Amino acid sequence: MRDLPTHVVRIPLPLPLKDLRVVNVYAILGNDGVTLVDSGWADDTSEAVLVDSLDRLGFTPGDVQRVVVTHAHWDHYSRAIGWQRRYGTTVMLGRREHHSIEAFDERNGAYPVQAKLLLSAGAPELAQIIADLPMEPFERDVPFGLPDVWLDDGDEIDCGGVVLVARATPGHTRGHTVYEDRQSHITFTGDHILPRITPSIALERAPETLPLRSYLASLRLFLDLPDASMLPAHGDVTSSVRARAEELLDHHRDRLDVIQTLVATGCATAYDVSKRMTWTRHERTIDELGPVHGMTAILEVLAHLELLVTLGVLTREELGQSNHYAVGQMPA
Repeated sequence: MRDLPTHVVRIPLPLPLKDLRVVNVYAILGNDGVTLVDSGWADDTSEAVLVDSLDRLGFTPGDVQRVVVTHAHWDHYSRAIGWQRRYGTTVMLGRREHHSIEAFDERNGAYPVQAKLLLSAGAPELAQIIADLPMEPFERDVPFGLPDVWLDDGDEIDCGGVVLVARATPGHTRGHTVYEDRQSHITFTGDHILPRITPSIALERAPETLPLRSYLASLRLFLDLPDASMLPAHGDVTSSVRARAEELLDHHRDRLDVIQTLVATGCATAYDVSKRMTWTRHERTIDELGPVHGMTAILEVLAHLELLVTLGVLTREELGQSNHYAVGQMPA
């Protein structure tokens, strides 16, 4: 793990989730107090860890001047809104996150949009299971709302003498934003680029039409920017954002090739394709993943299929509730 500059402190916070146990919050120590990059889940266990960590640094929650948030998923955003209401902390977020914030309604269940997408993916049984999933107790009444400041690509944030540059990186969510500390050659990558996990695509309340296209473009951004150390939201700090971006681009390039080949052999729906693939580094089948991880896998395939249609490689035909794909006709 790369040593961090003296003005940055990594604070791992526990999560109430079964399969994702920790989120990294980063404290930037400026001349006006503390800036947090992401904030953690707004629950008592996580709060106690964060408050204790700030105390060890000589600060209280009231000394947190601002939270710059990478995206509006609850493990990154909900405490920011809680502290906005309690302490008046300024919350900053990428502008295009407004789509999913405005679309959120707890009464619609955990994954209402994803359940509908599973129907188009040819997985009606799983779609019904997902539609029937209740909100977990720890997901109810989570602080959620609008930030104080909407950020656009290229905006600069003065964090008490430390300047962060906001970079729009849509894909994981529409408004996902990473933050560059150019002087220190570090980038806070949120969930856009992670050291071991391949981030899910468009797992939100109001996803865009072609999230994979946006995600790949956001990865390619880091091939052109000066390289920097990667400070991710999950996992260890690593020495090169660019190297991991290249790995993820290779992964999706391979996925596109595999999916195109499977369609050519007769797999017509996203669910059909997903059943012929293996998932995670443990090479599990789609049926071994469980409902929620199975959902994200099938929807990843769907995103790849839709991109291949846009590129003219595949065709799409709607048959009943599901979309069927075939290899496109080569021009004469």
